[in-house]
Amino acid sequence: MVEVSPKGTVAYEVVDRIAWVRFNRPDKRNCMSPTLNREMKDVLDRLEFDPEVGVLVLSGEGTSWSAGMDLQEYFRDVEKEGLAGVRKAQRESYGWWRRLRWYQKPTIAMVNGWCFGGGYGPLLGCDLAFAANEAQFGLSEINWGILPGGGATKVAAELLSFRRSMYHAMTGEMVDGAKAAEWGLVNESAPLAQLKDRVTQVANILLGKNPVALKATKDAMRRVREMTYDNAEDYLLRAQEAAFYYDGEGRKEGLRQFLDEKSYKPGLGAYDLNKTKV
Repeated sequence: MVEVSPKGTVAYEVVDRIAWVRFNRPDKRNCMSPTLNREMKDVLDRLEFDPEVGVLVLSGEGTSWSAGMDLQEYFRDVEKEGLAGVRKAQRESYGWWRRLRWYQKPTIAMVNGWCFGGGYGPLLGCDLAFAANEAQFGLSEINWGILPGGGATKVAAELLSFRRSMYHAMTGEMVDGAKAAEWGLVNESAPLAQLKDRVTQVANILLGKNPVALKATKDAMRRVREMTYDNAEDYLLRAQEAAFYYDGEGRKEGLRQFLDEKSYKPGLGAYDLNKTKV
């Protein structure tokens, strides 16, 4: 059953342990307003530790993923409230993007249409990203006289090569989903009609993994990107110890099925979670 947030800006449903969360302002190309940002945080809170949810997919209602920040409601209206209002709006938007980066469950961005500017924040926040070939990506800020803020410049610099990120940010030109995949903004692209099936396939792969190991792995991948090799080595050793402490039985079961039963090969797939309670 589809649930809708109190003011209607976010819709979601849980099907077979996959939470399908959607920006729900199709008439505004799913631009993010202060109301949407607050309601998205509440939805993320509700789903994060729900035992019926194993993977969260973020998409958009209608023909857009998100066209970024609502220029009227997020900028012009908020600026009337002075610096205090601006800072509050920033905390609310950046806050749920940050939540996504460290979310308890694996997250997938399913970019079904337009993705501009501020939409790059939750795009990077999700662990994986898949786009429709027909989707359009752009940093349009340069076209209305500002630099790409809200972390968008960091996202471009993080995911793209130097020359591509410079061109992307300085020209404001759009790239389609296929080009976004080639450039590394997303993992893959597919025709829109096939996009949900592909994302469901990947989500089901993740549902077959040990959830404690998944959380530790996604956190580690984000942390070590900014570390020296020696610091990363030390961090990963401690992270392994912590994961083992919290889920030693799951690790033992994986070893048992490989070494004793010889029922699976780690390089070819995950151990059978149904044989143990993780």
